[in-house]
Amino acid sequence: MVRDPVCLMRLDPREARAVAEYQGRSYYFCSPQCKEKFLAQPEIFLNKAPGMRLTVGVMGSADNEQARHPKRVAYALGKAVAERGFVLITGACPGLPYECARGMTDAGGLSVGISPALSLDEHVHKYQSPSDCFDVLIYTGSGLMGREVTNIRSSDMVIILGGRSGTLGEFAIAYDEGKLIGVLEGSGGITAKIPDIVASFGGKDTGARVVYDADPQRLMATLSEAYLSSHYKRPSCFCNETVRAG
Repeated sequence: MVRDPVCLMRLDPREARAVAEYQGRSYYFCSPQCKEKFLAQPEIFLNKAPGMRLTVGVMGSADNEQARHPKRVAYALGKAVAERGFVLITGACPGLPYECARGMTDAGGLSVGISPALSLDEHVHKYQSPSDCFDVLIYTGSGLMGREVTNIRSSDMVIILGGRSGTLGEFAIAYDEGKLIGVLEGSGGITAKIPDIVASFGGKDTGARVVYDADPQRLMATLSEAYLSSHYKRPSCFCNETVRAG
């Protein structure tokens, strides 16, 4: 359950009548009127029902040998995520996700790395992965493929950036689990193939939505609008499952 910060009503996120994003955090409302009141003077309500930070998972090629343009747009994407106040999630790997994490850090954003390793020592030496652009490293011990599911499920939105077979696997997980997915066009790798891949699914409806743009700022704006206008009601295929605690 969440709480409307204006009237303090407890809400099921699925049943919220409106959602707003302020300084990178999401707030749920019982009515459009409460949302409008919040947006008119948000500072009055911020401490009554703290919002959760929205998370953006960036999946892409971990190859260090990247052309200049993909590296540049990856860095710009990190800055775009930071400017919205969202949290960046990557696989804490080198290559394009690392460039994105660099942009995030340089812009003062919060960067979380989901490591395949059991420890920092294993992360650096066994997996030869960076640790200098992350506010938090989460050690899954799941290996390179095992941590992909954690990456996807921890992200409100998923962005595909370049990539090869591993990134294609992450896209497939995100699509099958009904995620909101952004494709950064022109970043190389599988991104040019994704429209054809989606078309080959034959109209398979998982609840996923895929949006495309070559500009990191516009892509983030489109993803944010899509999430806040509708996708928040069913952000993944697991929303209809109910397991009672205790």
